[in-house]
Amino acid sequence: MNPIKVIYYRTYQFVLNKICLPFLKIKEAETIESDNCFDPISTLLNKNKYKRPLLLLSNHLLTDPNYLKFINDCQSNDIEVISFANISSNPDVKQVDETYNLYLKNECDSLIAIGGGSILDLAKAVGILVTNKKKDISKYKGLLKVKKRLPFLILVPTTAGTGSETTICSVISDGKKNDKYSITDPKLIPDYAILDNTLLKTLPESIISTTGMDALTHAVEAFLGNALTKKTKYCATTAITLIYNNLYNFYSNKDDDLARKSMLKASYFAGVAFTRSYVGYVHALAHALGGKYHVAHGLANSILLPIVLKKYGKKAYKKLAFLADMLQLTAQSISEQEKAENFIKWIENLNNSMNIPSKFNNLIKKEDLVFLVNHAYKEANPLYPVIKELDKNELKEILIEAEETL
Repeated sequence: MNPIKVIYYRTYQFVLNKICLPFLKIKEAETIESDNCFDPISTLLNKNKYKRPLLLLSNHLLTDPNYLKFINDCQSNDIEVISFANISSNPDVKQVDETYNLYLKNECDSLIAIGGGSILDLAKAVGILVTNKKKDISKYKGLLKVKKRLPFLILVPTTAGTGSETTICSVISDGKKNDKYSITDPKLIPDYAILDNTLLKTLPESIISTTGMDALTHAVEAFLGNALTKKTKYCATTAITLIYNNLYNFYSNKDDDLARKSMLKASYFAGVAFTRSYVGYVHALAHALGGKYHVAHGLANSILLPIVLKKYGKKAYKKLAFLADMLQLTAQSISEQEKAENFIKWIENLNNSMNIPSKFNNLIKKEDLVFLVNHAYKEANPLYPVIKELDKNELKEILIEAEETL
């Protein structure tokens, strides 16, 4: 990459992370672990005197006995829950507007979301529109553009991967522009995050695997970045260790209570880590692919992660060697390069063991490479404090390597 650009990007990152961000108050969601998320939700609504919450949830929960009991209990306490389950797998700006209008029409006073990362991100986006003046969600694209705190917000993840229940991000798609972008602001952190491992019992294996790899990507990219702090190092390494010990167990046996609980914690810790230390080129490229082709984010991250780590080369050897030692993947006596390569090989083997392909197949089109590269480059620079700055040609090489047919 052009040295002048590298100097500019590094200066921007230094000022942001070492001078500006320490003065920002980044709260953490109050976390509750429960085997029935509806019990603490009911308690919190009563305690805080909210009477008309908008509840966003997955369709299958509408027949859940715990949900039905929750609705009855709320009615008994003069709480009218407005439930909305007609949510697409990749909510876009149109759905944000529709859900916001539903909130207004029903004069709601709080937000609850139970679902995967897309549903949780949708709730955050709706919350932005409720309390802020600009009613075009795209106006908040980027960093620190949300002026006012969101309404009272409870988030409950039903996958162990996105970490959206604790992050400062909301990722939104714009189908008309083939765009997928992040809104990043500390005001997006919810008031409460409820971790209910029983909600994960019915997940398909493909979701367990790819969302788990999404969490691993969060943790690894945060750990590799130059904005790592003592706290985020602890959160990232804790998440990686939990994933190493539990992801495959969860994938192969959904009745493994310890594995489910551990993966929820891993997702949470990884979310805390990247909220404060950012992600990198894996996410930038995955967002570009998601916006253009609507590929699942976790799948994109799974395939891209080992390829990007290899592209970082010797710049990443020391930190990846540390992770290899932490997981006891190799003998202590071998070189940092060998340890780093073994860590990457572990990721590839984990993908393979869960039937995640090593490449995309007929997804990336040659004529789209310029668009995809520009999208990823613009997202990553100058914001992401990556361990090595990659130029557009290197990003193009990653995409070509990631596609079977190119």
